[in-house]
Amino acid sequence: MSFAAMMLVAIGCDLAFGWPAALYARIGHPVTWIGALIGWLDRSWNFEGPARRLRGVAAALLVIGLTGGIALAVQSALPQGWPGILLGGILAWPLVALRSMHDHVVAVARPLVAGDLPAARHAVSMIVGRDPSRLGEAGVARAALESLAENSSDGIVAPLFWGVVAGLPGIAAYKAINTLDSMIGHRTPRHEEFGWASARIDDLVNLIPARLSGLLFALASGRAGRALACMMRDARHHRSPNAGWPEAAMAGALGVRLSGPRIYADRVAEEPWVNGACPDPGAVDLDRGLALYRRTMLGLTALIGALAVLGM
Repeated sequence: MSFAAMMLVAIGCDLAFGWPAALYARIGHPVTWIGALIGWLDRSWNFEGPARRLRGVAAALLVIGLTGGIALAVQSALPQGWPGILLGGILAWPLVALRSMHDHVVAVARPLVAGDLPAARHAVSMIVGRDPSRLGEAGVARAALESLAENSSDGIVAPLFWGVVAGLPGIAAYKAINTLDSMIGHRTPRHEEFGWASARIDDLVNLIPARLSGLLFALASGRAGRALACMMRDARHHRSPNAGWPEAAMAGALGVRLSGPRIYADRVAEEPWVNGACPDPGAVDLDRGLALYRRTMLGLTALIGALAVLGM
């Protein structure tokens, strides 16, 4: 069975339908199901004590193993050939987010281009954790571009990468890992120990996809040399071992600076700039970033299509 062809089916379903609101209202979403399990484990197993980190390791392994195991059992039951590929692609469909990522950033770009800063602030608050009330046009554009770059990697490229490698178990286990990191992989008093394993595993499984995402952004930009130079120079200075690669590639491709200091509800995070010698982005740059995203996703789809032709 070609896992690459299976991922192509998932991409096609996502582009055609997204994840319909009516379907979400009726059955939810696989990520919310995984999140419910993580939330229960966090409430039940995350308490102070000498084994807090060990309980966090056990929680991570349980979520990943259960999710991947169910996906493996389902994949093993699929028929061979194209019927299995089509069914597998439909099952992988909700774990791919090309359309929703684009729509969330478009929701920021439209009011920002129109000069409606309050609406743009509200829209960007849906995709980033920083305080939007203190962001000007440049801050909103920067936050949206950073989210677009980072989430292209861990929300699209990475799950598809692991789906091509291992089919349904690969994409499902990856989404479990990413959801664990987003829910408990924080450096807070509550999750520093309990979420330690989740954060480390997420860093590991994103090593290749993050760098692949940066490369794809660079190749799709028409300014590959500049984008690659920025990525190689600045990615390693980012607070994340992985997010800096797609962010730096996008910053270099657009000729703007990203990352840098940002304001959260209770603190100011003094982060280094990526492509710091360039100006802040504006509304026009956010539109340019969306165009780059579309070209990059087209390139990614073409790459997966080539792998499907090769039978991978």
